[in-house]
Amino acid sequence: MNIRTLTVLGVLLAVAGCASTSRVMLGQTRPPTDPALVQIYSTPPPGSQEIAQLESSSAVGFGTQGQTDAAVARLKKEAAALGANGVILMGVGSSGSPVGMSVGAGSYGSHVGGGVGIGIPTTQKRAAGVAIWVPPAERLPVQTITPER
Repeated sequence: MNIRTLTVLGVLLAVAGCASTSRVMLGQTRPPTDPALVQIYSTPPPGSQEIAQLESSSAVGFGTQGQTDAAVARLKKEAAALGANGVILMGVGSSGSPVGMSVGAGSYGSHVGGGVGIGIPTTQKRAAGVAIWVPPAERLPVQTITPER
């Protein structure tokens, strides 16, 4: 591998770790739950109790549905760690990433290269929600979707 390839790979690996989750506590935590059991709600169910306001972001990419899914999955994982069994989804959006990728030419030692630089715009998907605990009587029934053959 040449130095340029190593540099590009290094930047891609550094950028991949830019996903994050933040929280603001609103209530008491509970014992952790399984993230797979955390349900997404558009409005607060009756009797629900707020635990924390959450915001998450995906890794840097090109604005795919997978990035949106990853940001929502981070919300569910953080909510489960706080003992929530639900998240009221407040919104999902995207923003330009703090790190862009570019491809171009440069020099190394006595070798000088030339060419055209190309900037590749990247984005991060963001999701915001409120982690909640919903009493058993008010929970949505768990739905299983079986693909048809």
